[in-house]
Amino acid sequence: LILATLLTLGFAAVEAGVGLWAGSLALVADAGHMFNDAAALALAAVAASLVRRPATSRHSYGFGRAEFIAALINSLALLVLVIWLVFSALARLREPHGVFGEAVSLTAAVGLAINLGVAWLLGRGERNLNIRAAFLHVLSDLLGSVAALVAGLVIALTGWTPIDPLLSLAIGALILVSSLRLLREALHGLMEGVPLNLDLGAVGQALAGIPGVASVHDLHLWSVRSEEPLLSAHLVVRDMSLWEQVMEDSHALLVERFAINHATLQPEPMTRGVRWAPYPGHRHERKRKQPIGDGQGIHSGPPDDRICCR
Repeated sequence: LILATLLTLGFAAVEAGVGLWAGSLALVADAGHMFNDAAALALAAVAASLVRRPATSRHSYGFGRAEFIAALINSLALLVLVIWLVFSALARLREPHGVFGEAVSLTAAVGLAINLGVAWLLGRGERNLNIRAAFLHVLSDLLGSVAALVAGLVIALTGWTPIDPLLSLAIGALILVSSLRLLREALHGLMEGVPLNLDLGAVGQALAGIPGVASVHDLHLWSVRSEEPLLSAHLVVRDMSLWEQVMEDSHALLVERFAINHATLQPEPMTRGVRWAPYPGHRHERKRKQPIGDGQGIHSGPPDDRICCR
């Protein structure tokens, strides 16, 4: 990430200078995007460093959430870039300017090579949301270099300058779609949503199918970082003497089928007369202990008050 940042920043300065001299909006837009990329890559490097830090007494989960924060900032930066591209392109369509096509094509070709190298560097790294956000910046800039290269060639051969802002608008549309998807994933992670690659119902059904498990409730799935899902659940066990085996089977299933390595499972005994019912809107409500009679004495309900929802 650090090497990618330096490469991108260095060429962005060159491209901006050539774009201003040649009068190419596509080239200046691509340079602005590369400056944006350099900032995004630097932010991703900082986030990657934070994620590696161990948990502390004040941050018991560590600093994995920095990945989502970096992705959120990068996606918002991409949206700002798209807005600037659209306004600049529309202004250029209303008032065309002369463009030195040869200079634009040559500079864009070098930029394309730089972006391919940076993309290759990032492709060798981890596949988490933070790296994906940085890679998206580079990929969209790579498209910008291609557009600038094409615009320069068309202008050099035909003199048709509207191709320059039109291609800038096309790049903006591509960036917009990807950045909105990235923004959604970053916000989903920060809101502790169920990881997008997992199905809460499928996980619950799998746990309920383990021998010895009567039912599952209070099932929660979230993640501190994109590739590290966490789970907590209450398992109603038919025979508490078999809990050790049930717990072992549950953890094995979660790891093998769903790649969930961090799970907190709480056992609960089956109790006649107590029904775990769903609550409106999945709101947590407290269920009182209810004494249950079976003709041979009084047995209490759950050993303590349970917070339950299905």
